[in-house]
Amino acid sequence: MKKDKVLTSYEINPYTMMIRPAGDAYSEVIEEGARYLVSSRPFDIVKKSCEYFGSSYSGRREGTKQLIGITHKAPIIVDPFTSIYLFPTASPSSPQCTWISHDYIASYEKNGPYATDVMFQNSERFELPISFYSLENQVSRTAMLRIKFTQNMRRMENLNKNHLLHKRVSEPNGAY
Repeated sequence: MKKDKVLTSYEINPYTMMIRPAGDAYSEVIEEGARYLVSSRPFDIVKKSCEYFGSSYSGRREGTKQLIGITHKAPIIVDPFTSIYLFPTASPSSPQCTWISHDYIASYEKNGPYATDVMFQNSERFELPISFYSLENQVSRTAMLRIKFTQNMRRMENLNKNHLLHKRVSEPNGAY
């Protein structure tokens, strides 16, 4: 971790793998190839990043509720354009809550009744204070959110293509 400097702000990006608490008012951000200490709690980083990408955290959470009906420990789409999906390991307001990027999880295995080892795509491994079954549930919920959102986007793309095709066929002499 880069300990020589504490960042005062951080925006979640496609390289963000995990954000976990580091003391009372700090976070350790693990990116692919880098680590940062940030003088904000994980939940505050998530909320600010949602705003950075044009929505509020409550708006992202409401979107999850509309798409898959999940309200408790809900996964969220931080940025739909770059497909950043995060899920919390506990209640988001809990000081122990860690946020994990769905994209980077390679595997996970039980490490006691209330601990799970998470292996990321870059071969880094972290022990997290969450039961195996809770983590598995959060990974599944996030996958459901990703699938539902992707299905809706494809449906809209197909509607748009069909509309344009119909419009071209119905226009005389190919005029648009």
